[in-house]
Amino acid sequence: MNTVTAPAPAFPPQVSLRQRVPAALAAVLVLAAATTLANRVLPGWAYPVCGVVTVAALITLARLSGLRWSALGLARRHLRRSTVVGLIGLGLVGLGFGIALAVPSLRVLFQDGRIGSPGFGQLLWLAAIRIPLGTVLVEEVAFRGVLPALLGAGERWRWAPVLGAAGLFGLWHLLPSLALVRNAAVHATFGGLPLAVVSVLAMVAAAGAGVFLHWWRHTGRGLLTPMLVHLATNSGGLVIAWWALALR
Repeated sequence: MNTVTAPAPAFPPQVSLRQRVPAALAAVLVLAAATTLANRVLPGWAYPVCGVVTVAALITLARLSGLRWSALGLARRHLRRSTVVGLIGLGLVGLGFGIALAVPSLRVLFQDGRIGSPGFGQLLWLAAIRIPLGTVLVEEVAFRGVLPALLGAGERWRWAPVLGAAGLFGLWHLLPSLALVRNAAVHATFGGLPLAVVSVLAMVAAAGAGVFLHWWRHTGRGLLTPMLVHLATNSGGLVIAWWALALR
């Protein structure tokens, strides 16, 4: 009696190093152009537009190199888990901000001269459009999605790709770090140091944050998790800083 056996499931082949290296180099060049344009060339209103265009270019490069959506952290099957874990992270960030506000000596963390004195409409623009599209979206897709995958991480935790992407995330903050001394807490702590040293320390801290955010991405199995944590930190921190300055 003949038996019919089901065919073994076909798994897509791994993307070869020869495919990944050119795409990774192209992605780095795209990001270098994007940070220069966003921080030195384009007007403020174009910042989120630059972010969206950069994300589209990065995802196109990754897909053309043969990477799957799951390797980029964009698979639909992990959406529920990513949302739940991301909301947990968002809540923890909110708890941390609440503690900082409750302790008078920690409120200096929110005294950031870089935000100026925006009106409520400008605050909404910054917190709901500029930061989500120009900062959070591009940074998470680039440094927790595309670059780790192109460096060989895929859906697994591999230290070399994670640290490589985190190091590039630190370098990404070179231009923004030059204005960091306008934060009261940073100025009080590092104000006596040369700007170059403060900038290097800021980039090292950003690289460490990159590893931390990739842990959230790995735990949530998708980019939505670190996006929510990142959004809570940046947009939430901005809103609280604005509120703290308004009460002074």
